Amino acid sequence: MTHDEPAQHPAIEPVSFLLGRWEGTGKGDYPTIEAFDFIQQLTFTHIGKPYLIYTSRSWRLELDEDGVAARGAPLAVEAGFWRPQPDNRIEVLLTHPTGISEIYLGEVSGTKIEMATDAVVRTESAKPVTAGHRLYGLVDSIRRPGEKDLAYAFDMAAMGQPLRPHLWAAHLEWVWTE
Repeated sequence: MTHDEPAQHPAIEPVSFLLGRWEGTGKGDYPTIEAFDFIQQLTFTHIGKPYLIYTSRSWRLELDEDGVAARGAPLAVEAGFWRPQPDNRIEVLLTHPTGISEIYLGEVSGTKIEMATDAVVRTESAKPVTAGHRLYGLVDSIRRPGEKDLAYAFDMAAMGQPLRPHLWAAHLEWVWTE
């Protein structure tokens, strides 16, 4: 820690394994859209307060001339705060530029987090998203023996559909941390 970096607040200890930037690829699908592959970047930081600052960005996955995954058109952005609570509980507030805000309540179990929406609010022009369920957790890295990657799955109820799988990424690699 340099003199410019704040000390971690003790309350974030249960979720401190998330700190840093995680990058990799994922898949998306839903009955109302065509399935797609994407590049994902999740960032978790802190400022010494009892919460993590979260941002997520994704781009359509395109292959360059050598067949290597490359960022295509931007897809989605979300930002928010992850607030650990006593008894391994967590509250997560997320906002999307599409006019949707979500409040998730969940539980931290070691390096796994499971949460479901307590509330979804949306602007008049937003798509009708009504519920969400998310899992995040560390998994053994495929490309880096002995290290961990971040995996997640996001189920969504929207567009008149019941809660069902929408997005998932099996191996986001850790890139940096503060």
